[in-house]
Amino acid sequence: MLDLLRIDYSSWGENKMEKNTDVIIGLAYGDEGKGKVATYLSKDADIALRCTGGNNAGHTIQIDGQKLVFHLVPTGIINQDTIGIIGNGTVLDLNVLVEEIKKLENLGVDISKLKISTRAHVILPYHLIEDQMQEKLKGNGKVGTTGRGIGPAYADKINRIGFRMKDLYEDDFEEKLKRNIENKNRIFKVFEMPTINYEEVLEKLNIQKAVLKPHIVDTVAYLQDNADKHIVVEGAQAAMLDINLGDYPMVTSSNPNIGGILNGSGISLQRINKIIGVVKAYASKVGEGPFITEQDNKTGDLIRTLGHEFGSTTGRPRRCGWLDLVSLKRVSQINGITDLNLNHLDTVGKLDKIKLCTAYKYKGAILTTYDDKIIGHEDEVECIYEEFEGNFDAENITEYDKLPEKAKTYVKRIEKVTGIPVTYIGTGADNKHMIVRK
Repeated sequence: MLDLLRIDYSSWGENKMEKNTDVIIGLAYGDEGKGKVATYLSKDADIALRCTGGNNAGHTIQIDGQKLVFHLVPTGIINQDTIGIIGNGTVLDLNVLVEEIKKLENLGVDISKLKISTRAHVILPYHLIEDQMQEKLKGNGKVGTTGRGIGPAYADKINRIGFRMKDLYEDDFEEKLKRNIENKNRIFKVFEMPTINYEEVLEKLNIQKAVLKPHIVDTVAYLQDNADKHIVVEGAQAAMLDINLGDYPMVTSSNPNIGGILNGSGISLQRINKIIGVVKAYASKVGEGPFITEQDNKTGDLIRTLGHEFGSTTGRPRRCGWLDLVSLKRVSQINGITDLNLNHLDTVGKLDKIKLCTAYKYKGAILTTYDDKIIGHEDEVECIYEEFEGNFDAENITEYDKLPEKAKTYVKRIEKVTGIPVTYIGTGADNKHMIVRK
């Protein structure tokens, strides 16, 4: 009997996971240029993966002068040999997804390479109405969402009344959908919101289901079966918008940090090679909420103009300001950032003076690390800035040694304060305008 309980440990460790996954995470409020570095890195990758958020993300890339905006499909799929995966942590508006697939097919992208998780949740028409209703009810406390139903879809997921992609093909799907719509309509009538027609929703869903069915797979199993492949994970939104660790309540409804990446994909931490944090050489934000380094003045207007700061998903003008290294250090530590990608260095070079926030002054104390005691009192925080010379031309430079010394000084100071190497530097709109430091 004792022999049966003996365990042979000799084979343990033979299947040690390879560190072959590079993760890209935004470190501010989104719109940092994650799509650019994701596309750049995925040209040598086997798999490009999106696994958090929904179509509130708009990843814009420019290749040979042609601008492409992605909302759900990972940008890396445009590379000939790269598989595109939408993971289980996403929420999917099927109208947007089907339209995006059609556009990519028209551009000649091999969309047969796209795989969609069976576990990804679906945004339904009633989620968009709920989003509008909830923002309306919040009054002056509104969050400033994109109105695309992201939050309500995640809420239904947590409330266990959501639909995963696999659920759309189950025998009881129509019955559950009808029940959900009836319950939602009862609420909409109370708050004088538009109601949903079950038959119309079902008819459209049936068309979309037929288009998407060939792409739906168990992506967790697929990633495990391809443990030897090089994966690039394209994060959505950003760490300061994380539902747990961001500037709550002015946050997104998911976890766009490293924890959300792991949970939204099923990838093991052991497989992570690099965690690349993306920031701009200045800062920007869309929506309500605190923005300590915001320049609501002529400087902010100039940055917005030079950086073309208008949302790729909403078209809204972004709030602009200086790069906040206090916040950057905090989110970098939380996410275990190994490398920084600094974008728009060419943009700040067009300014006479550039500033970096390296500390806060709050109630007489100097803070060089972020502290939650400032939450709700951001308007009482005074930023301590270091000033740098601008008026340098970094546009379209692709070699670090060719950067002007003033640009290098700015980059080196960011490295010094954060303790993280700036490995990737964006110097222009096109994907090829990238410096990679070895």
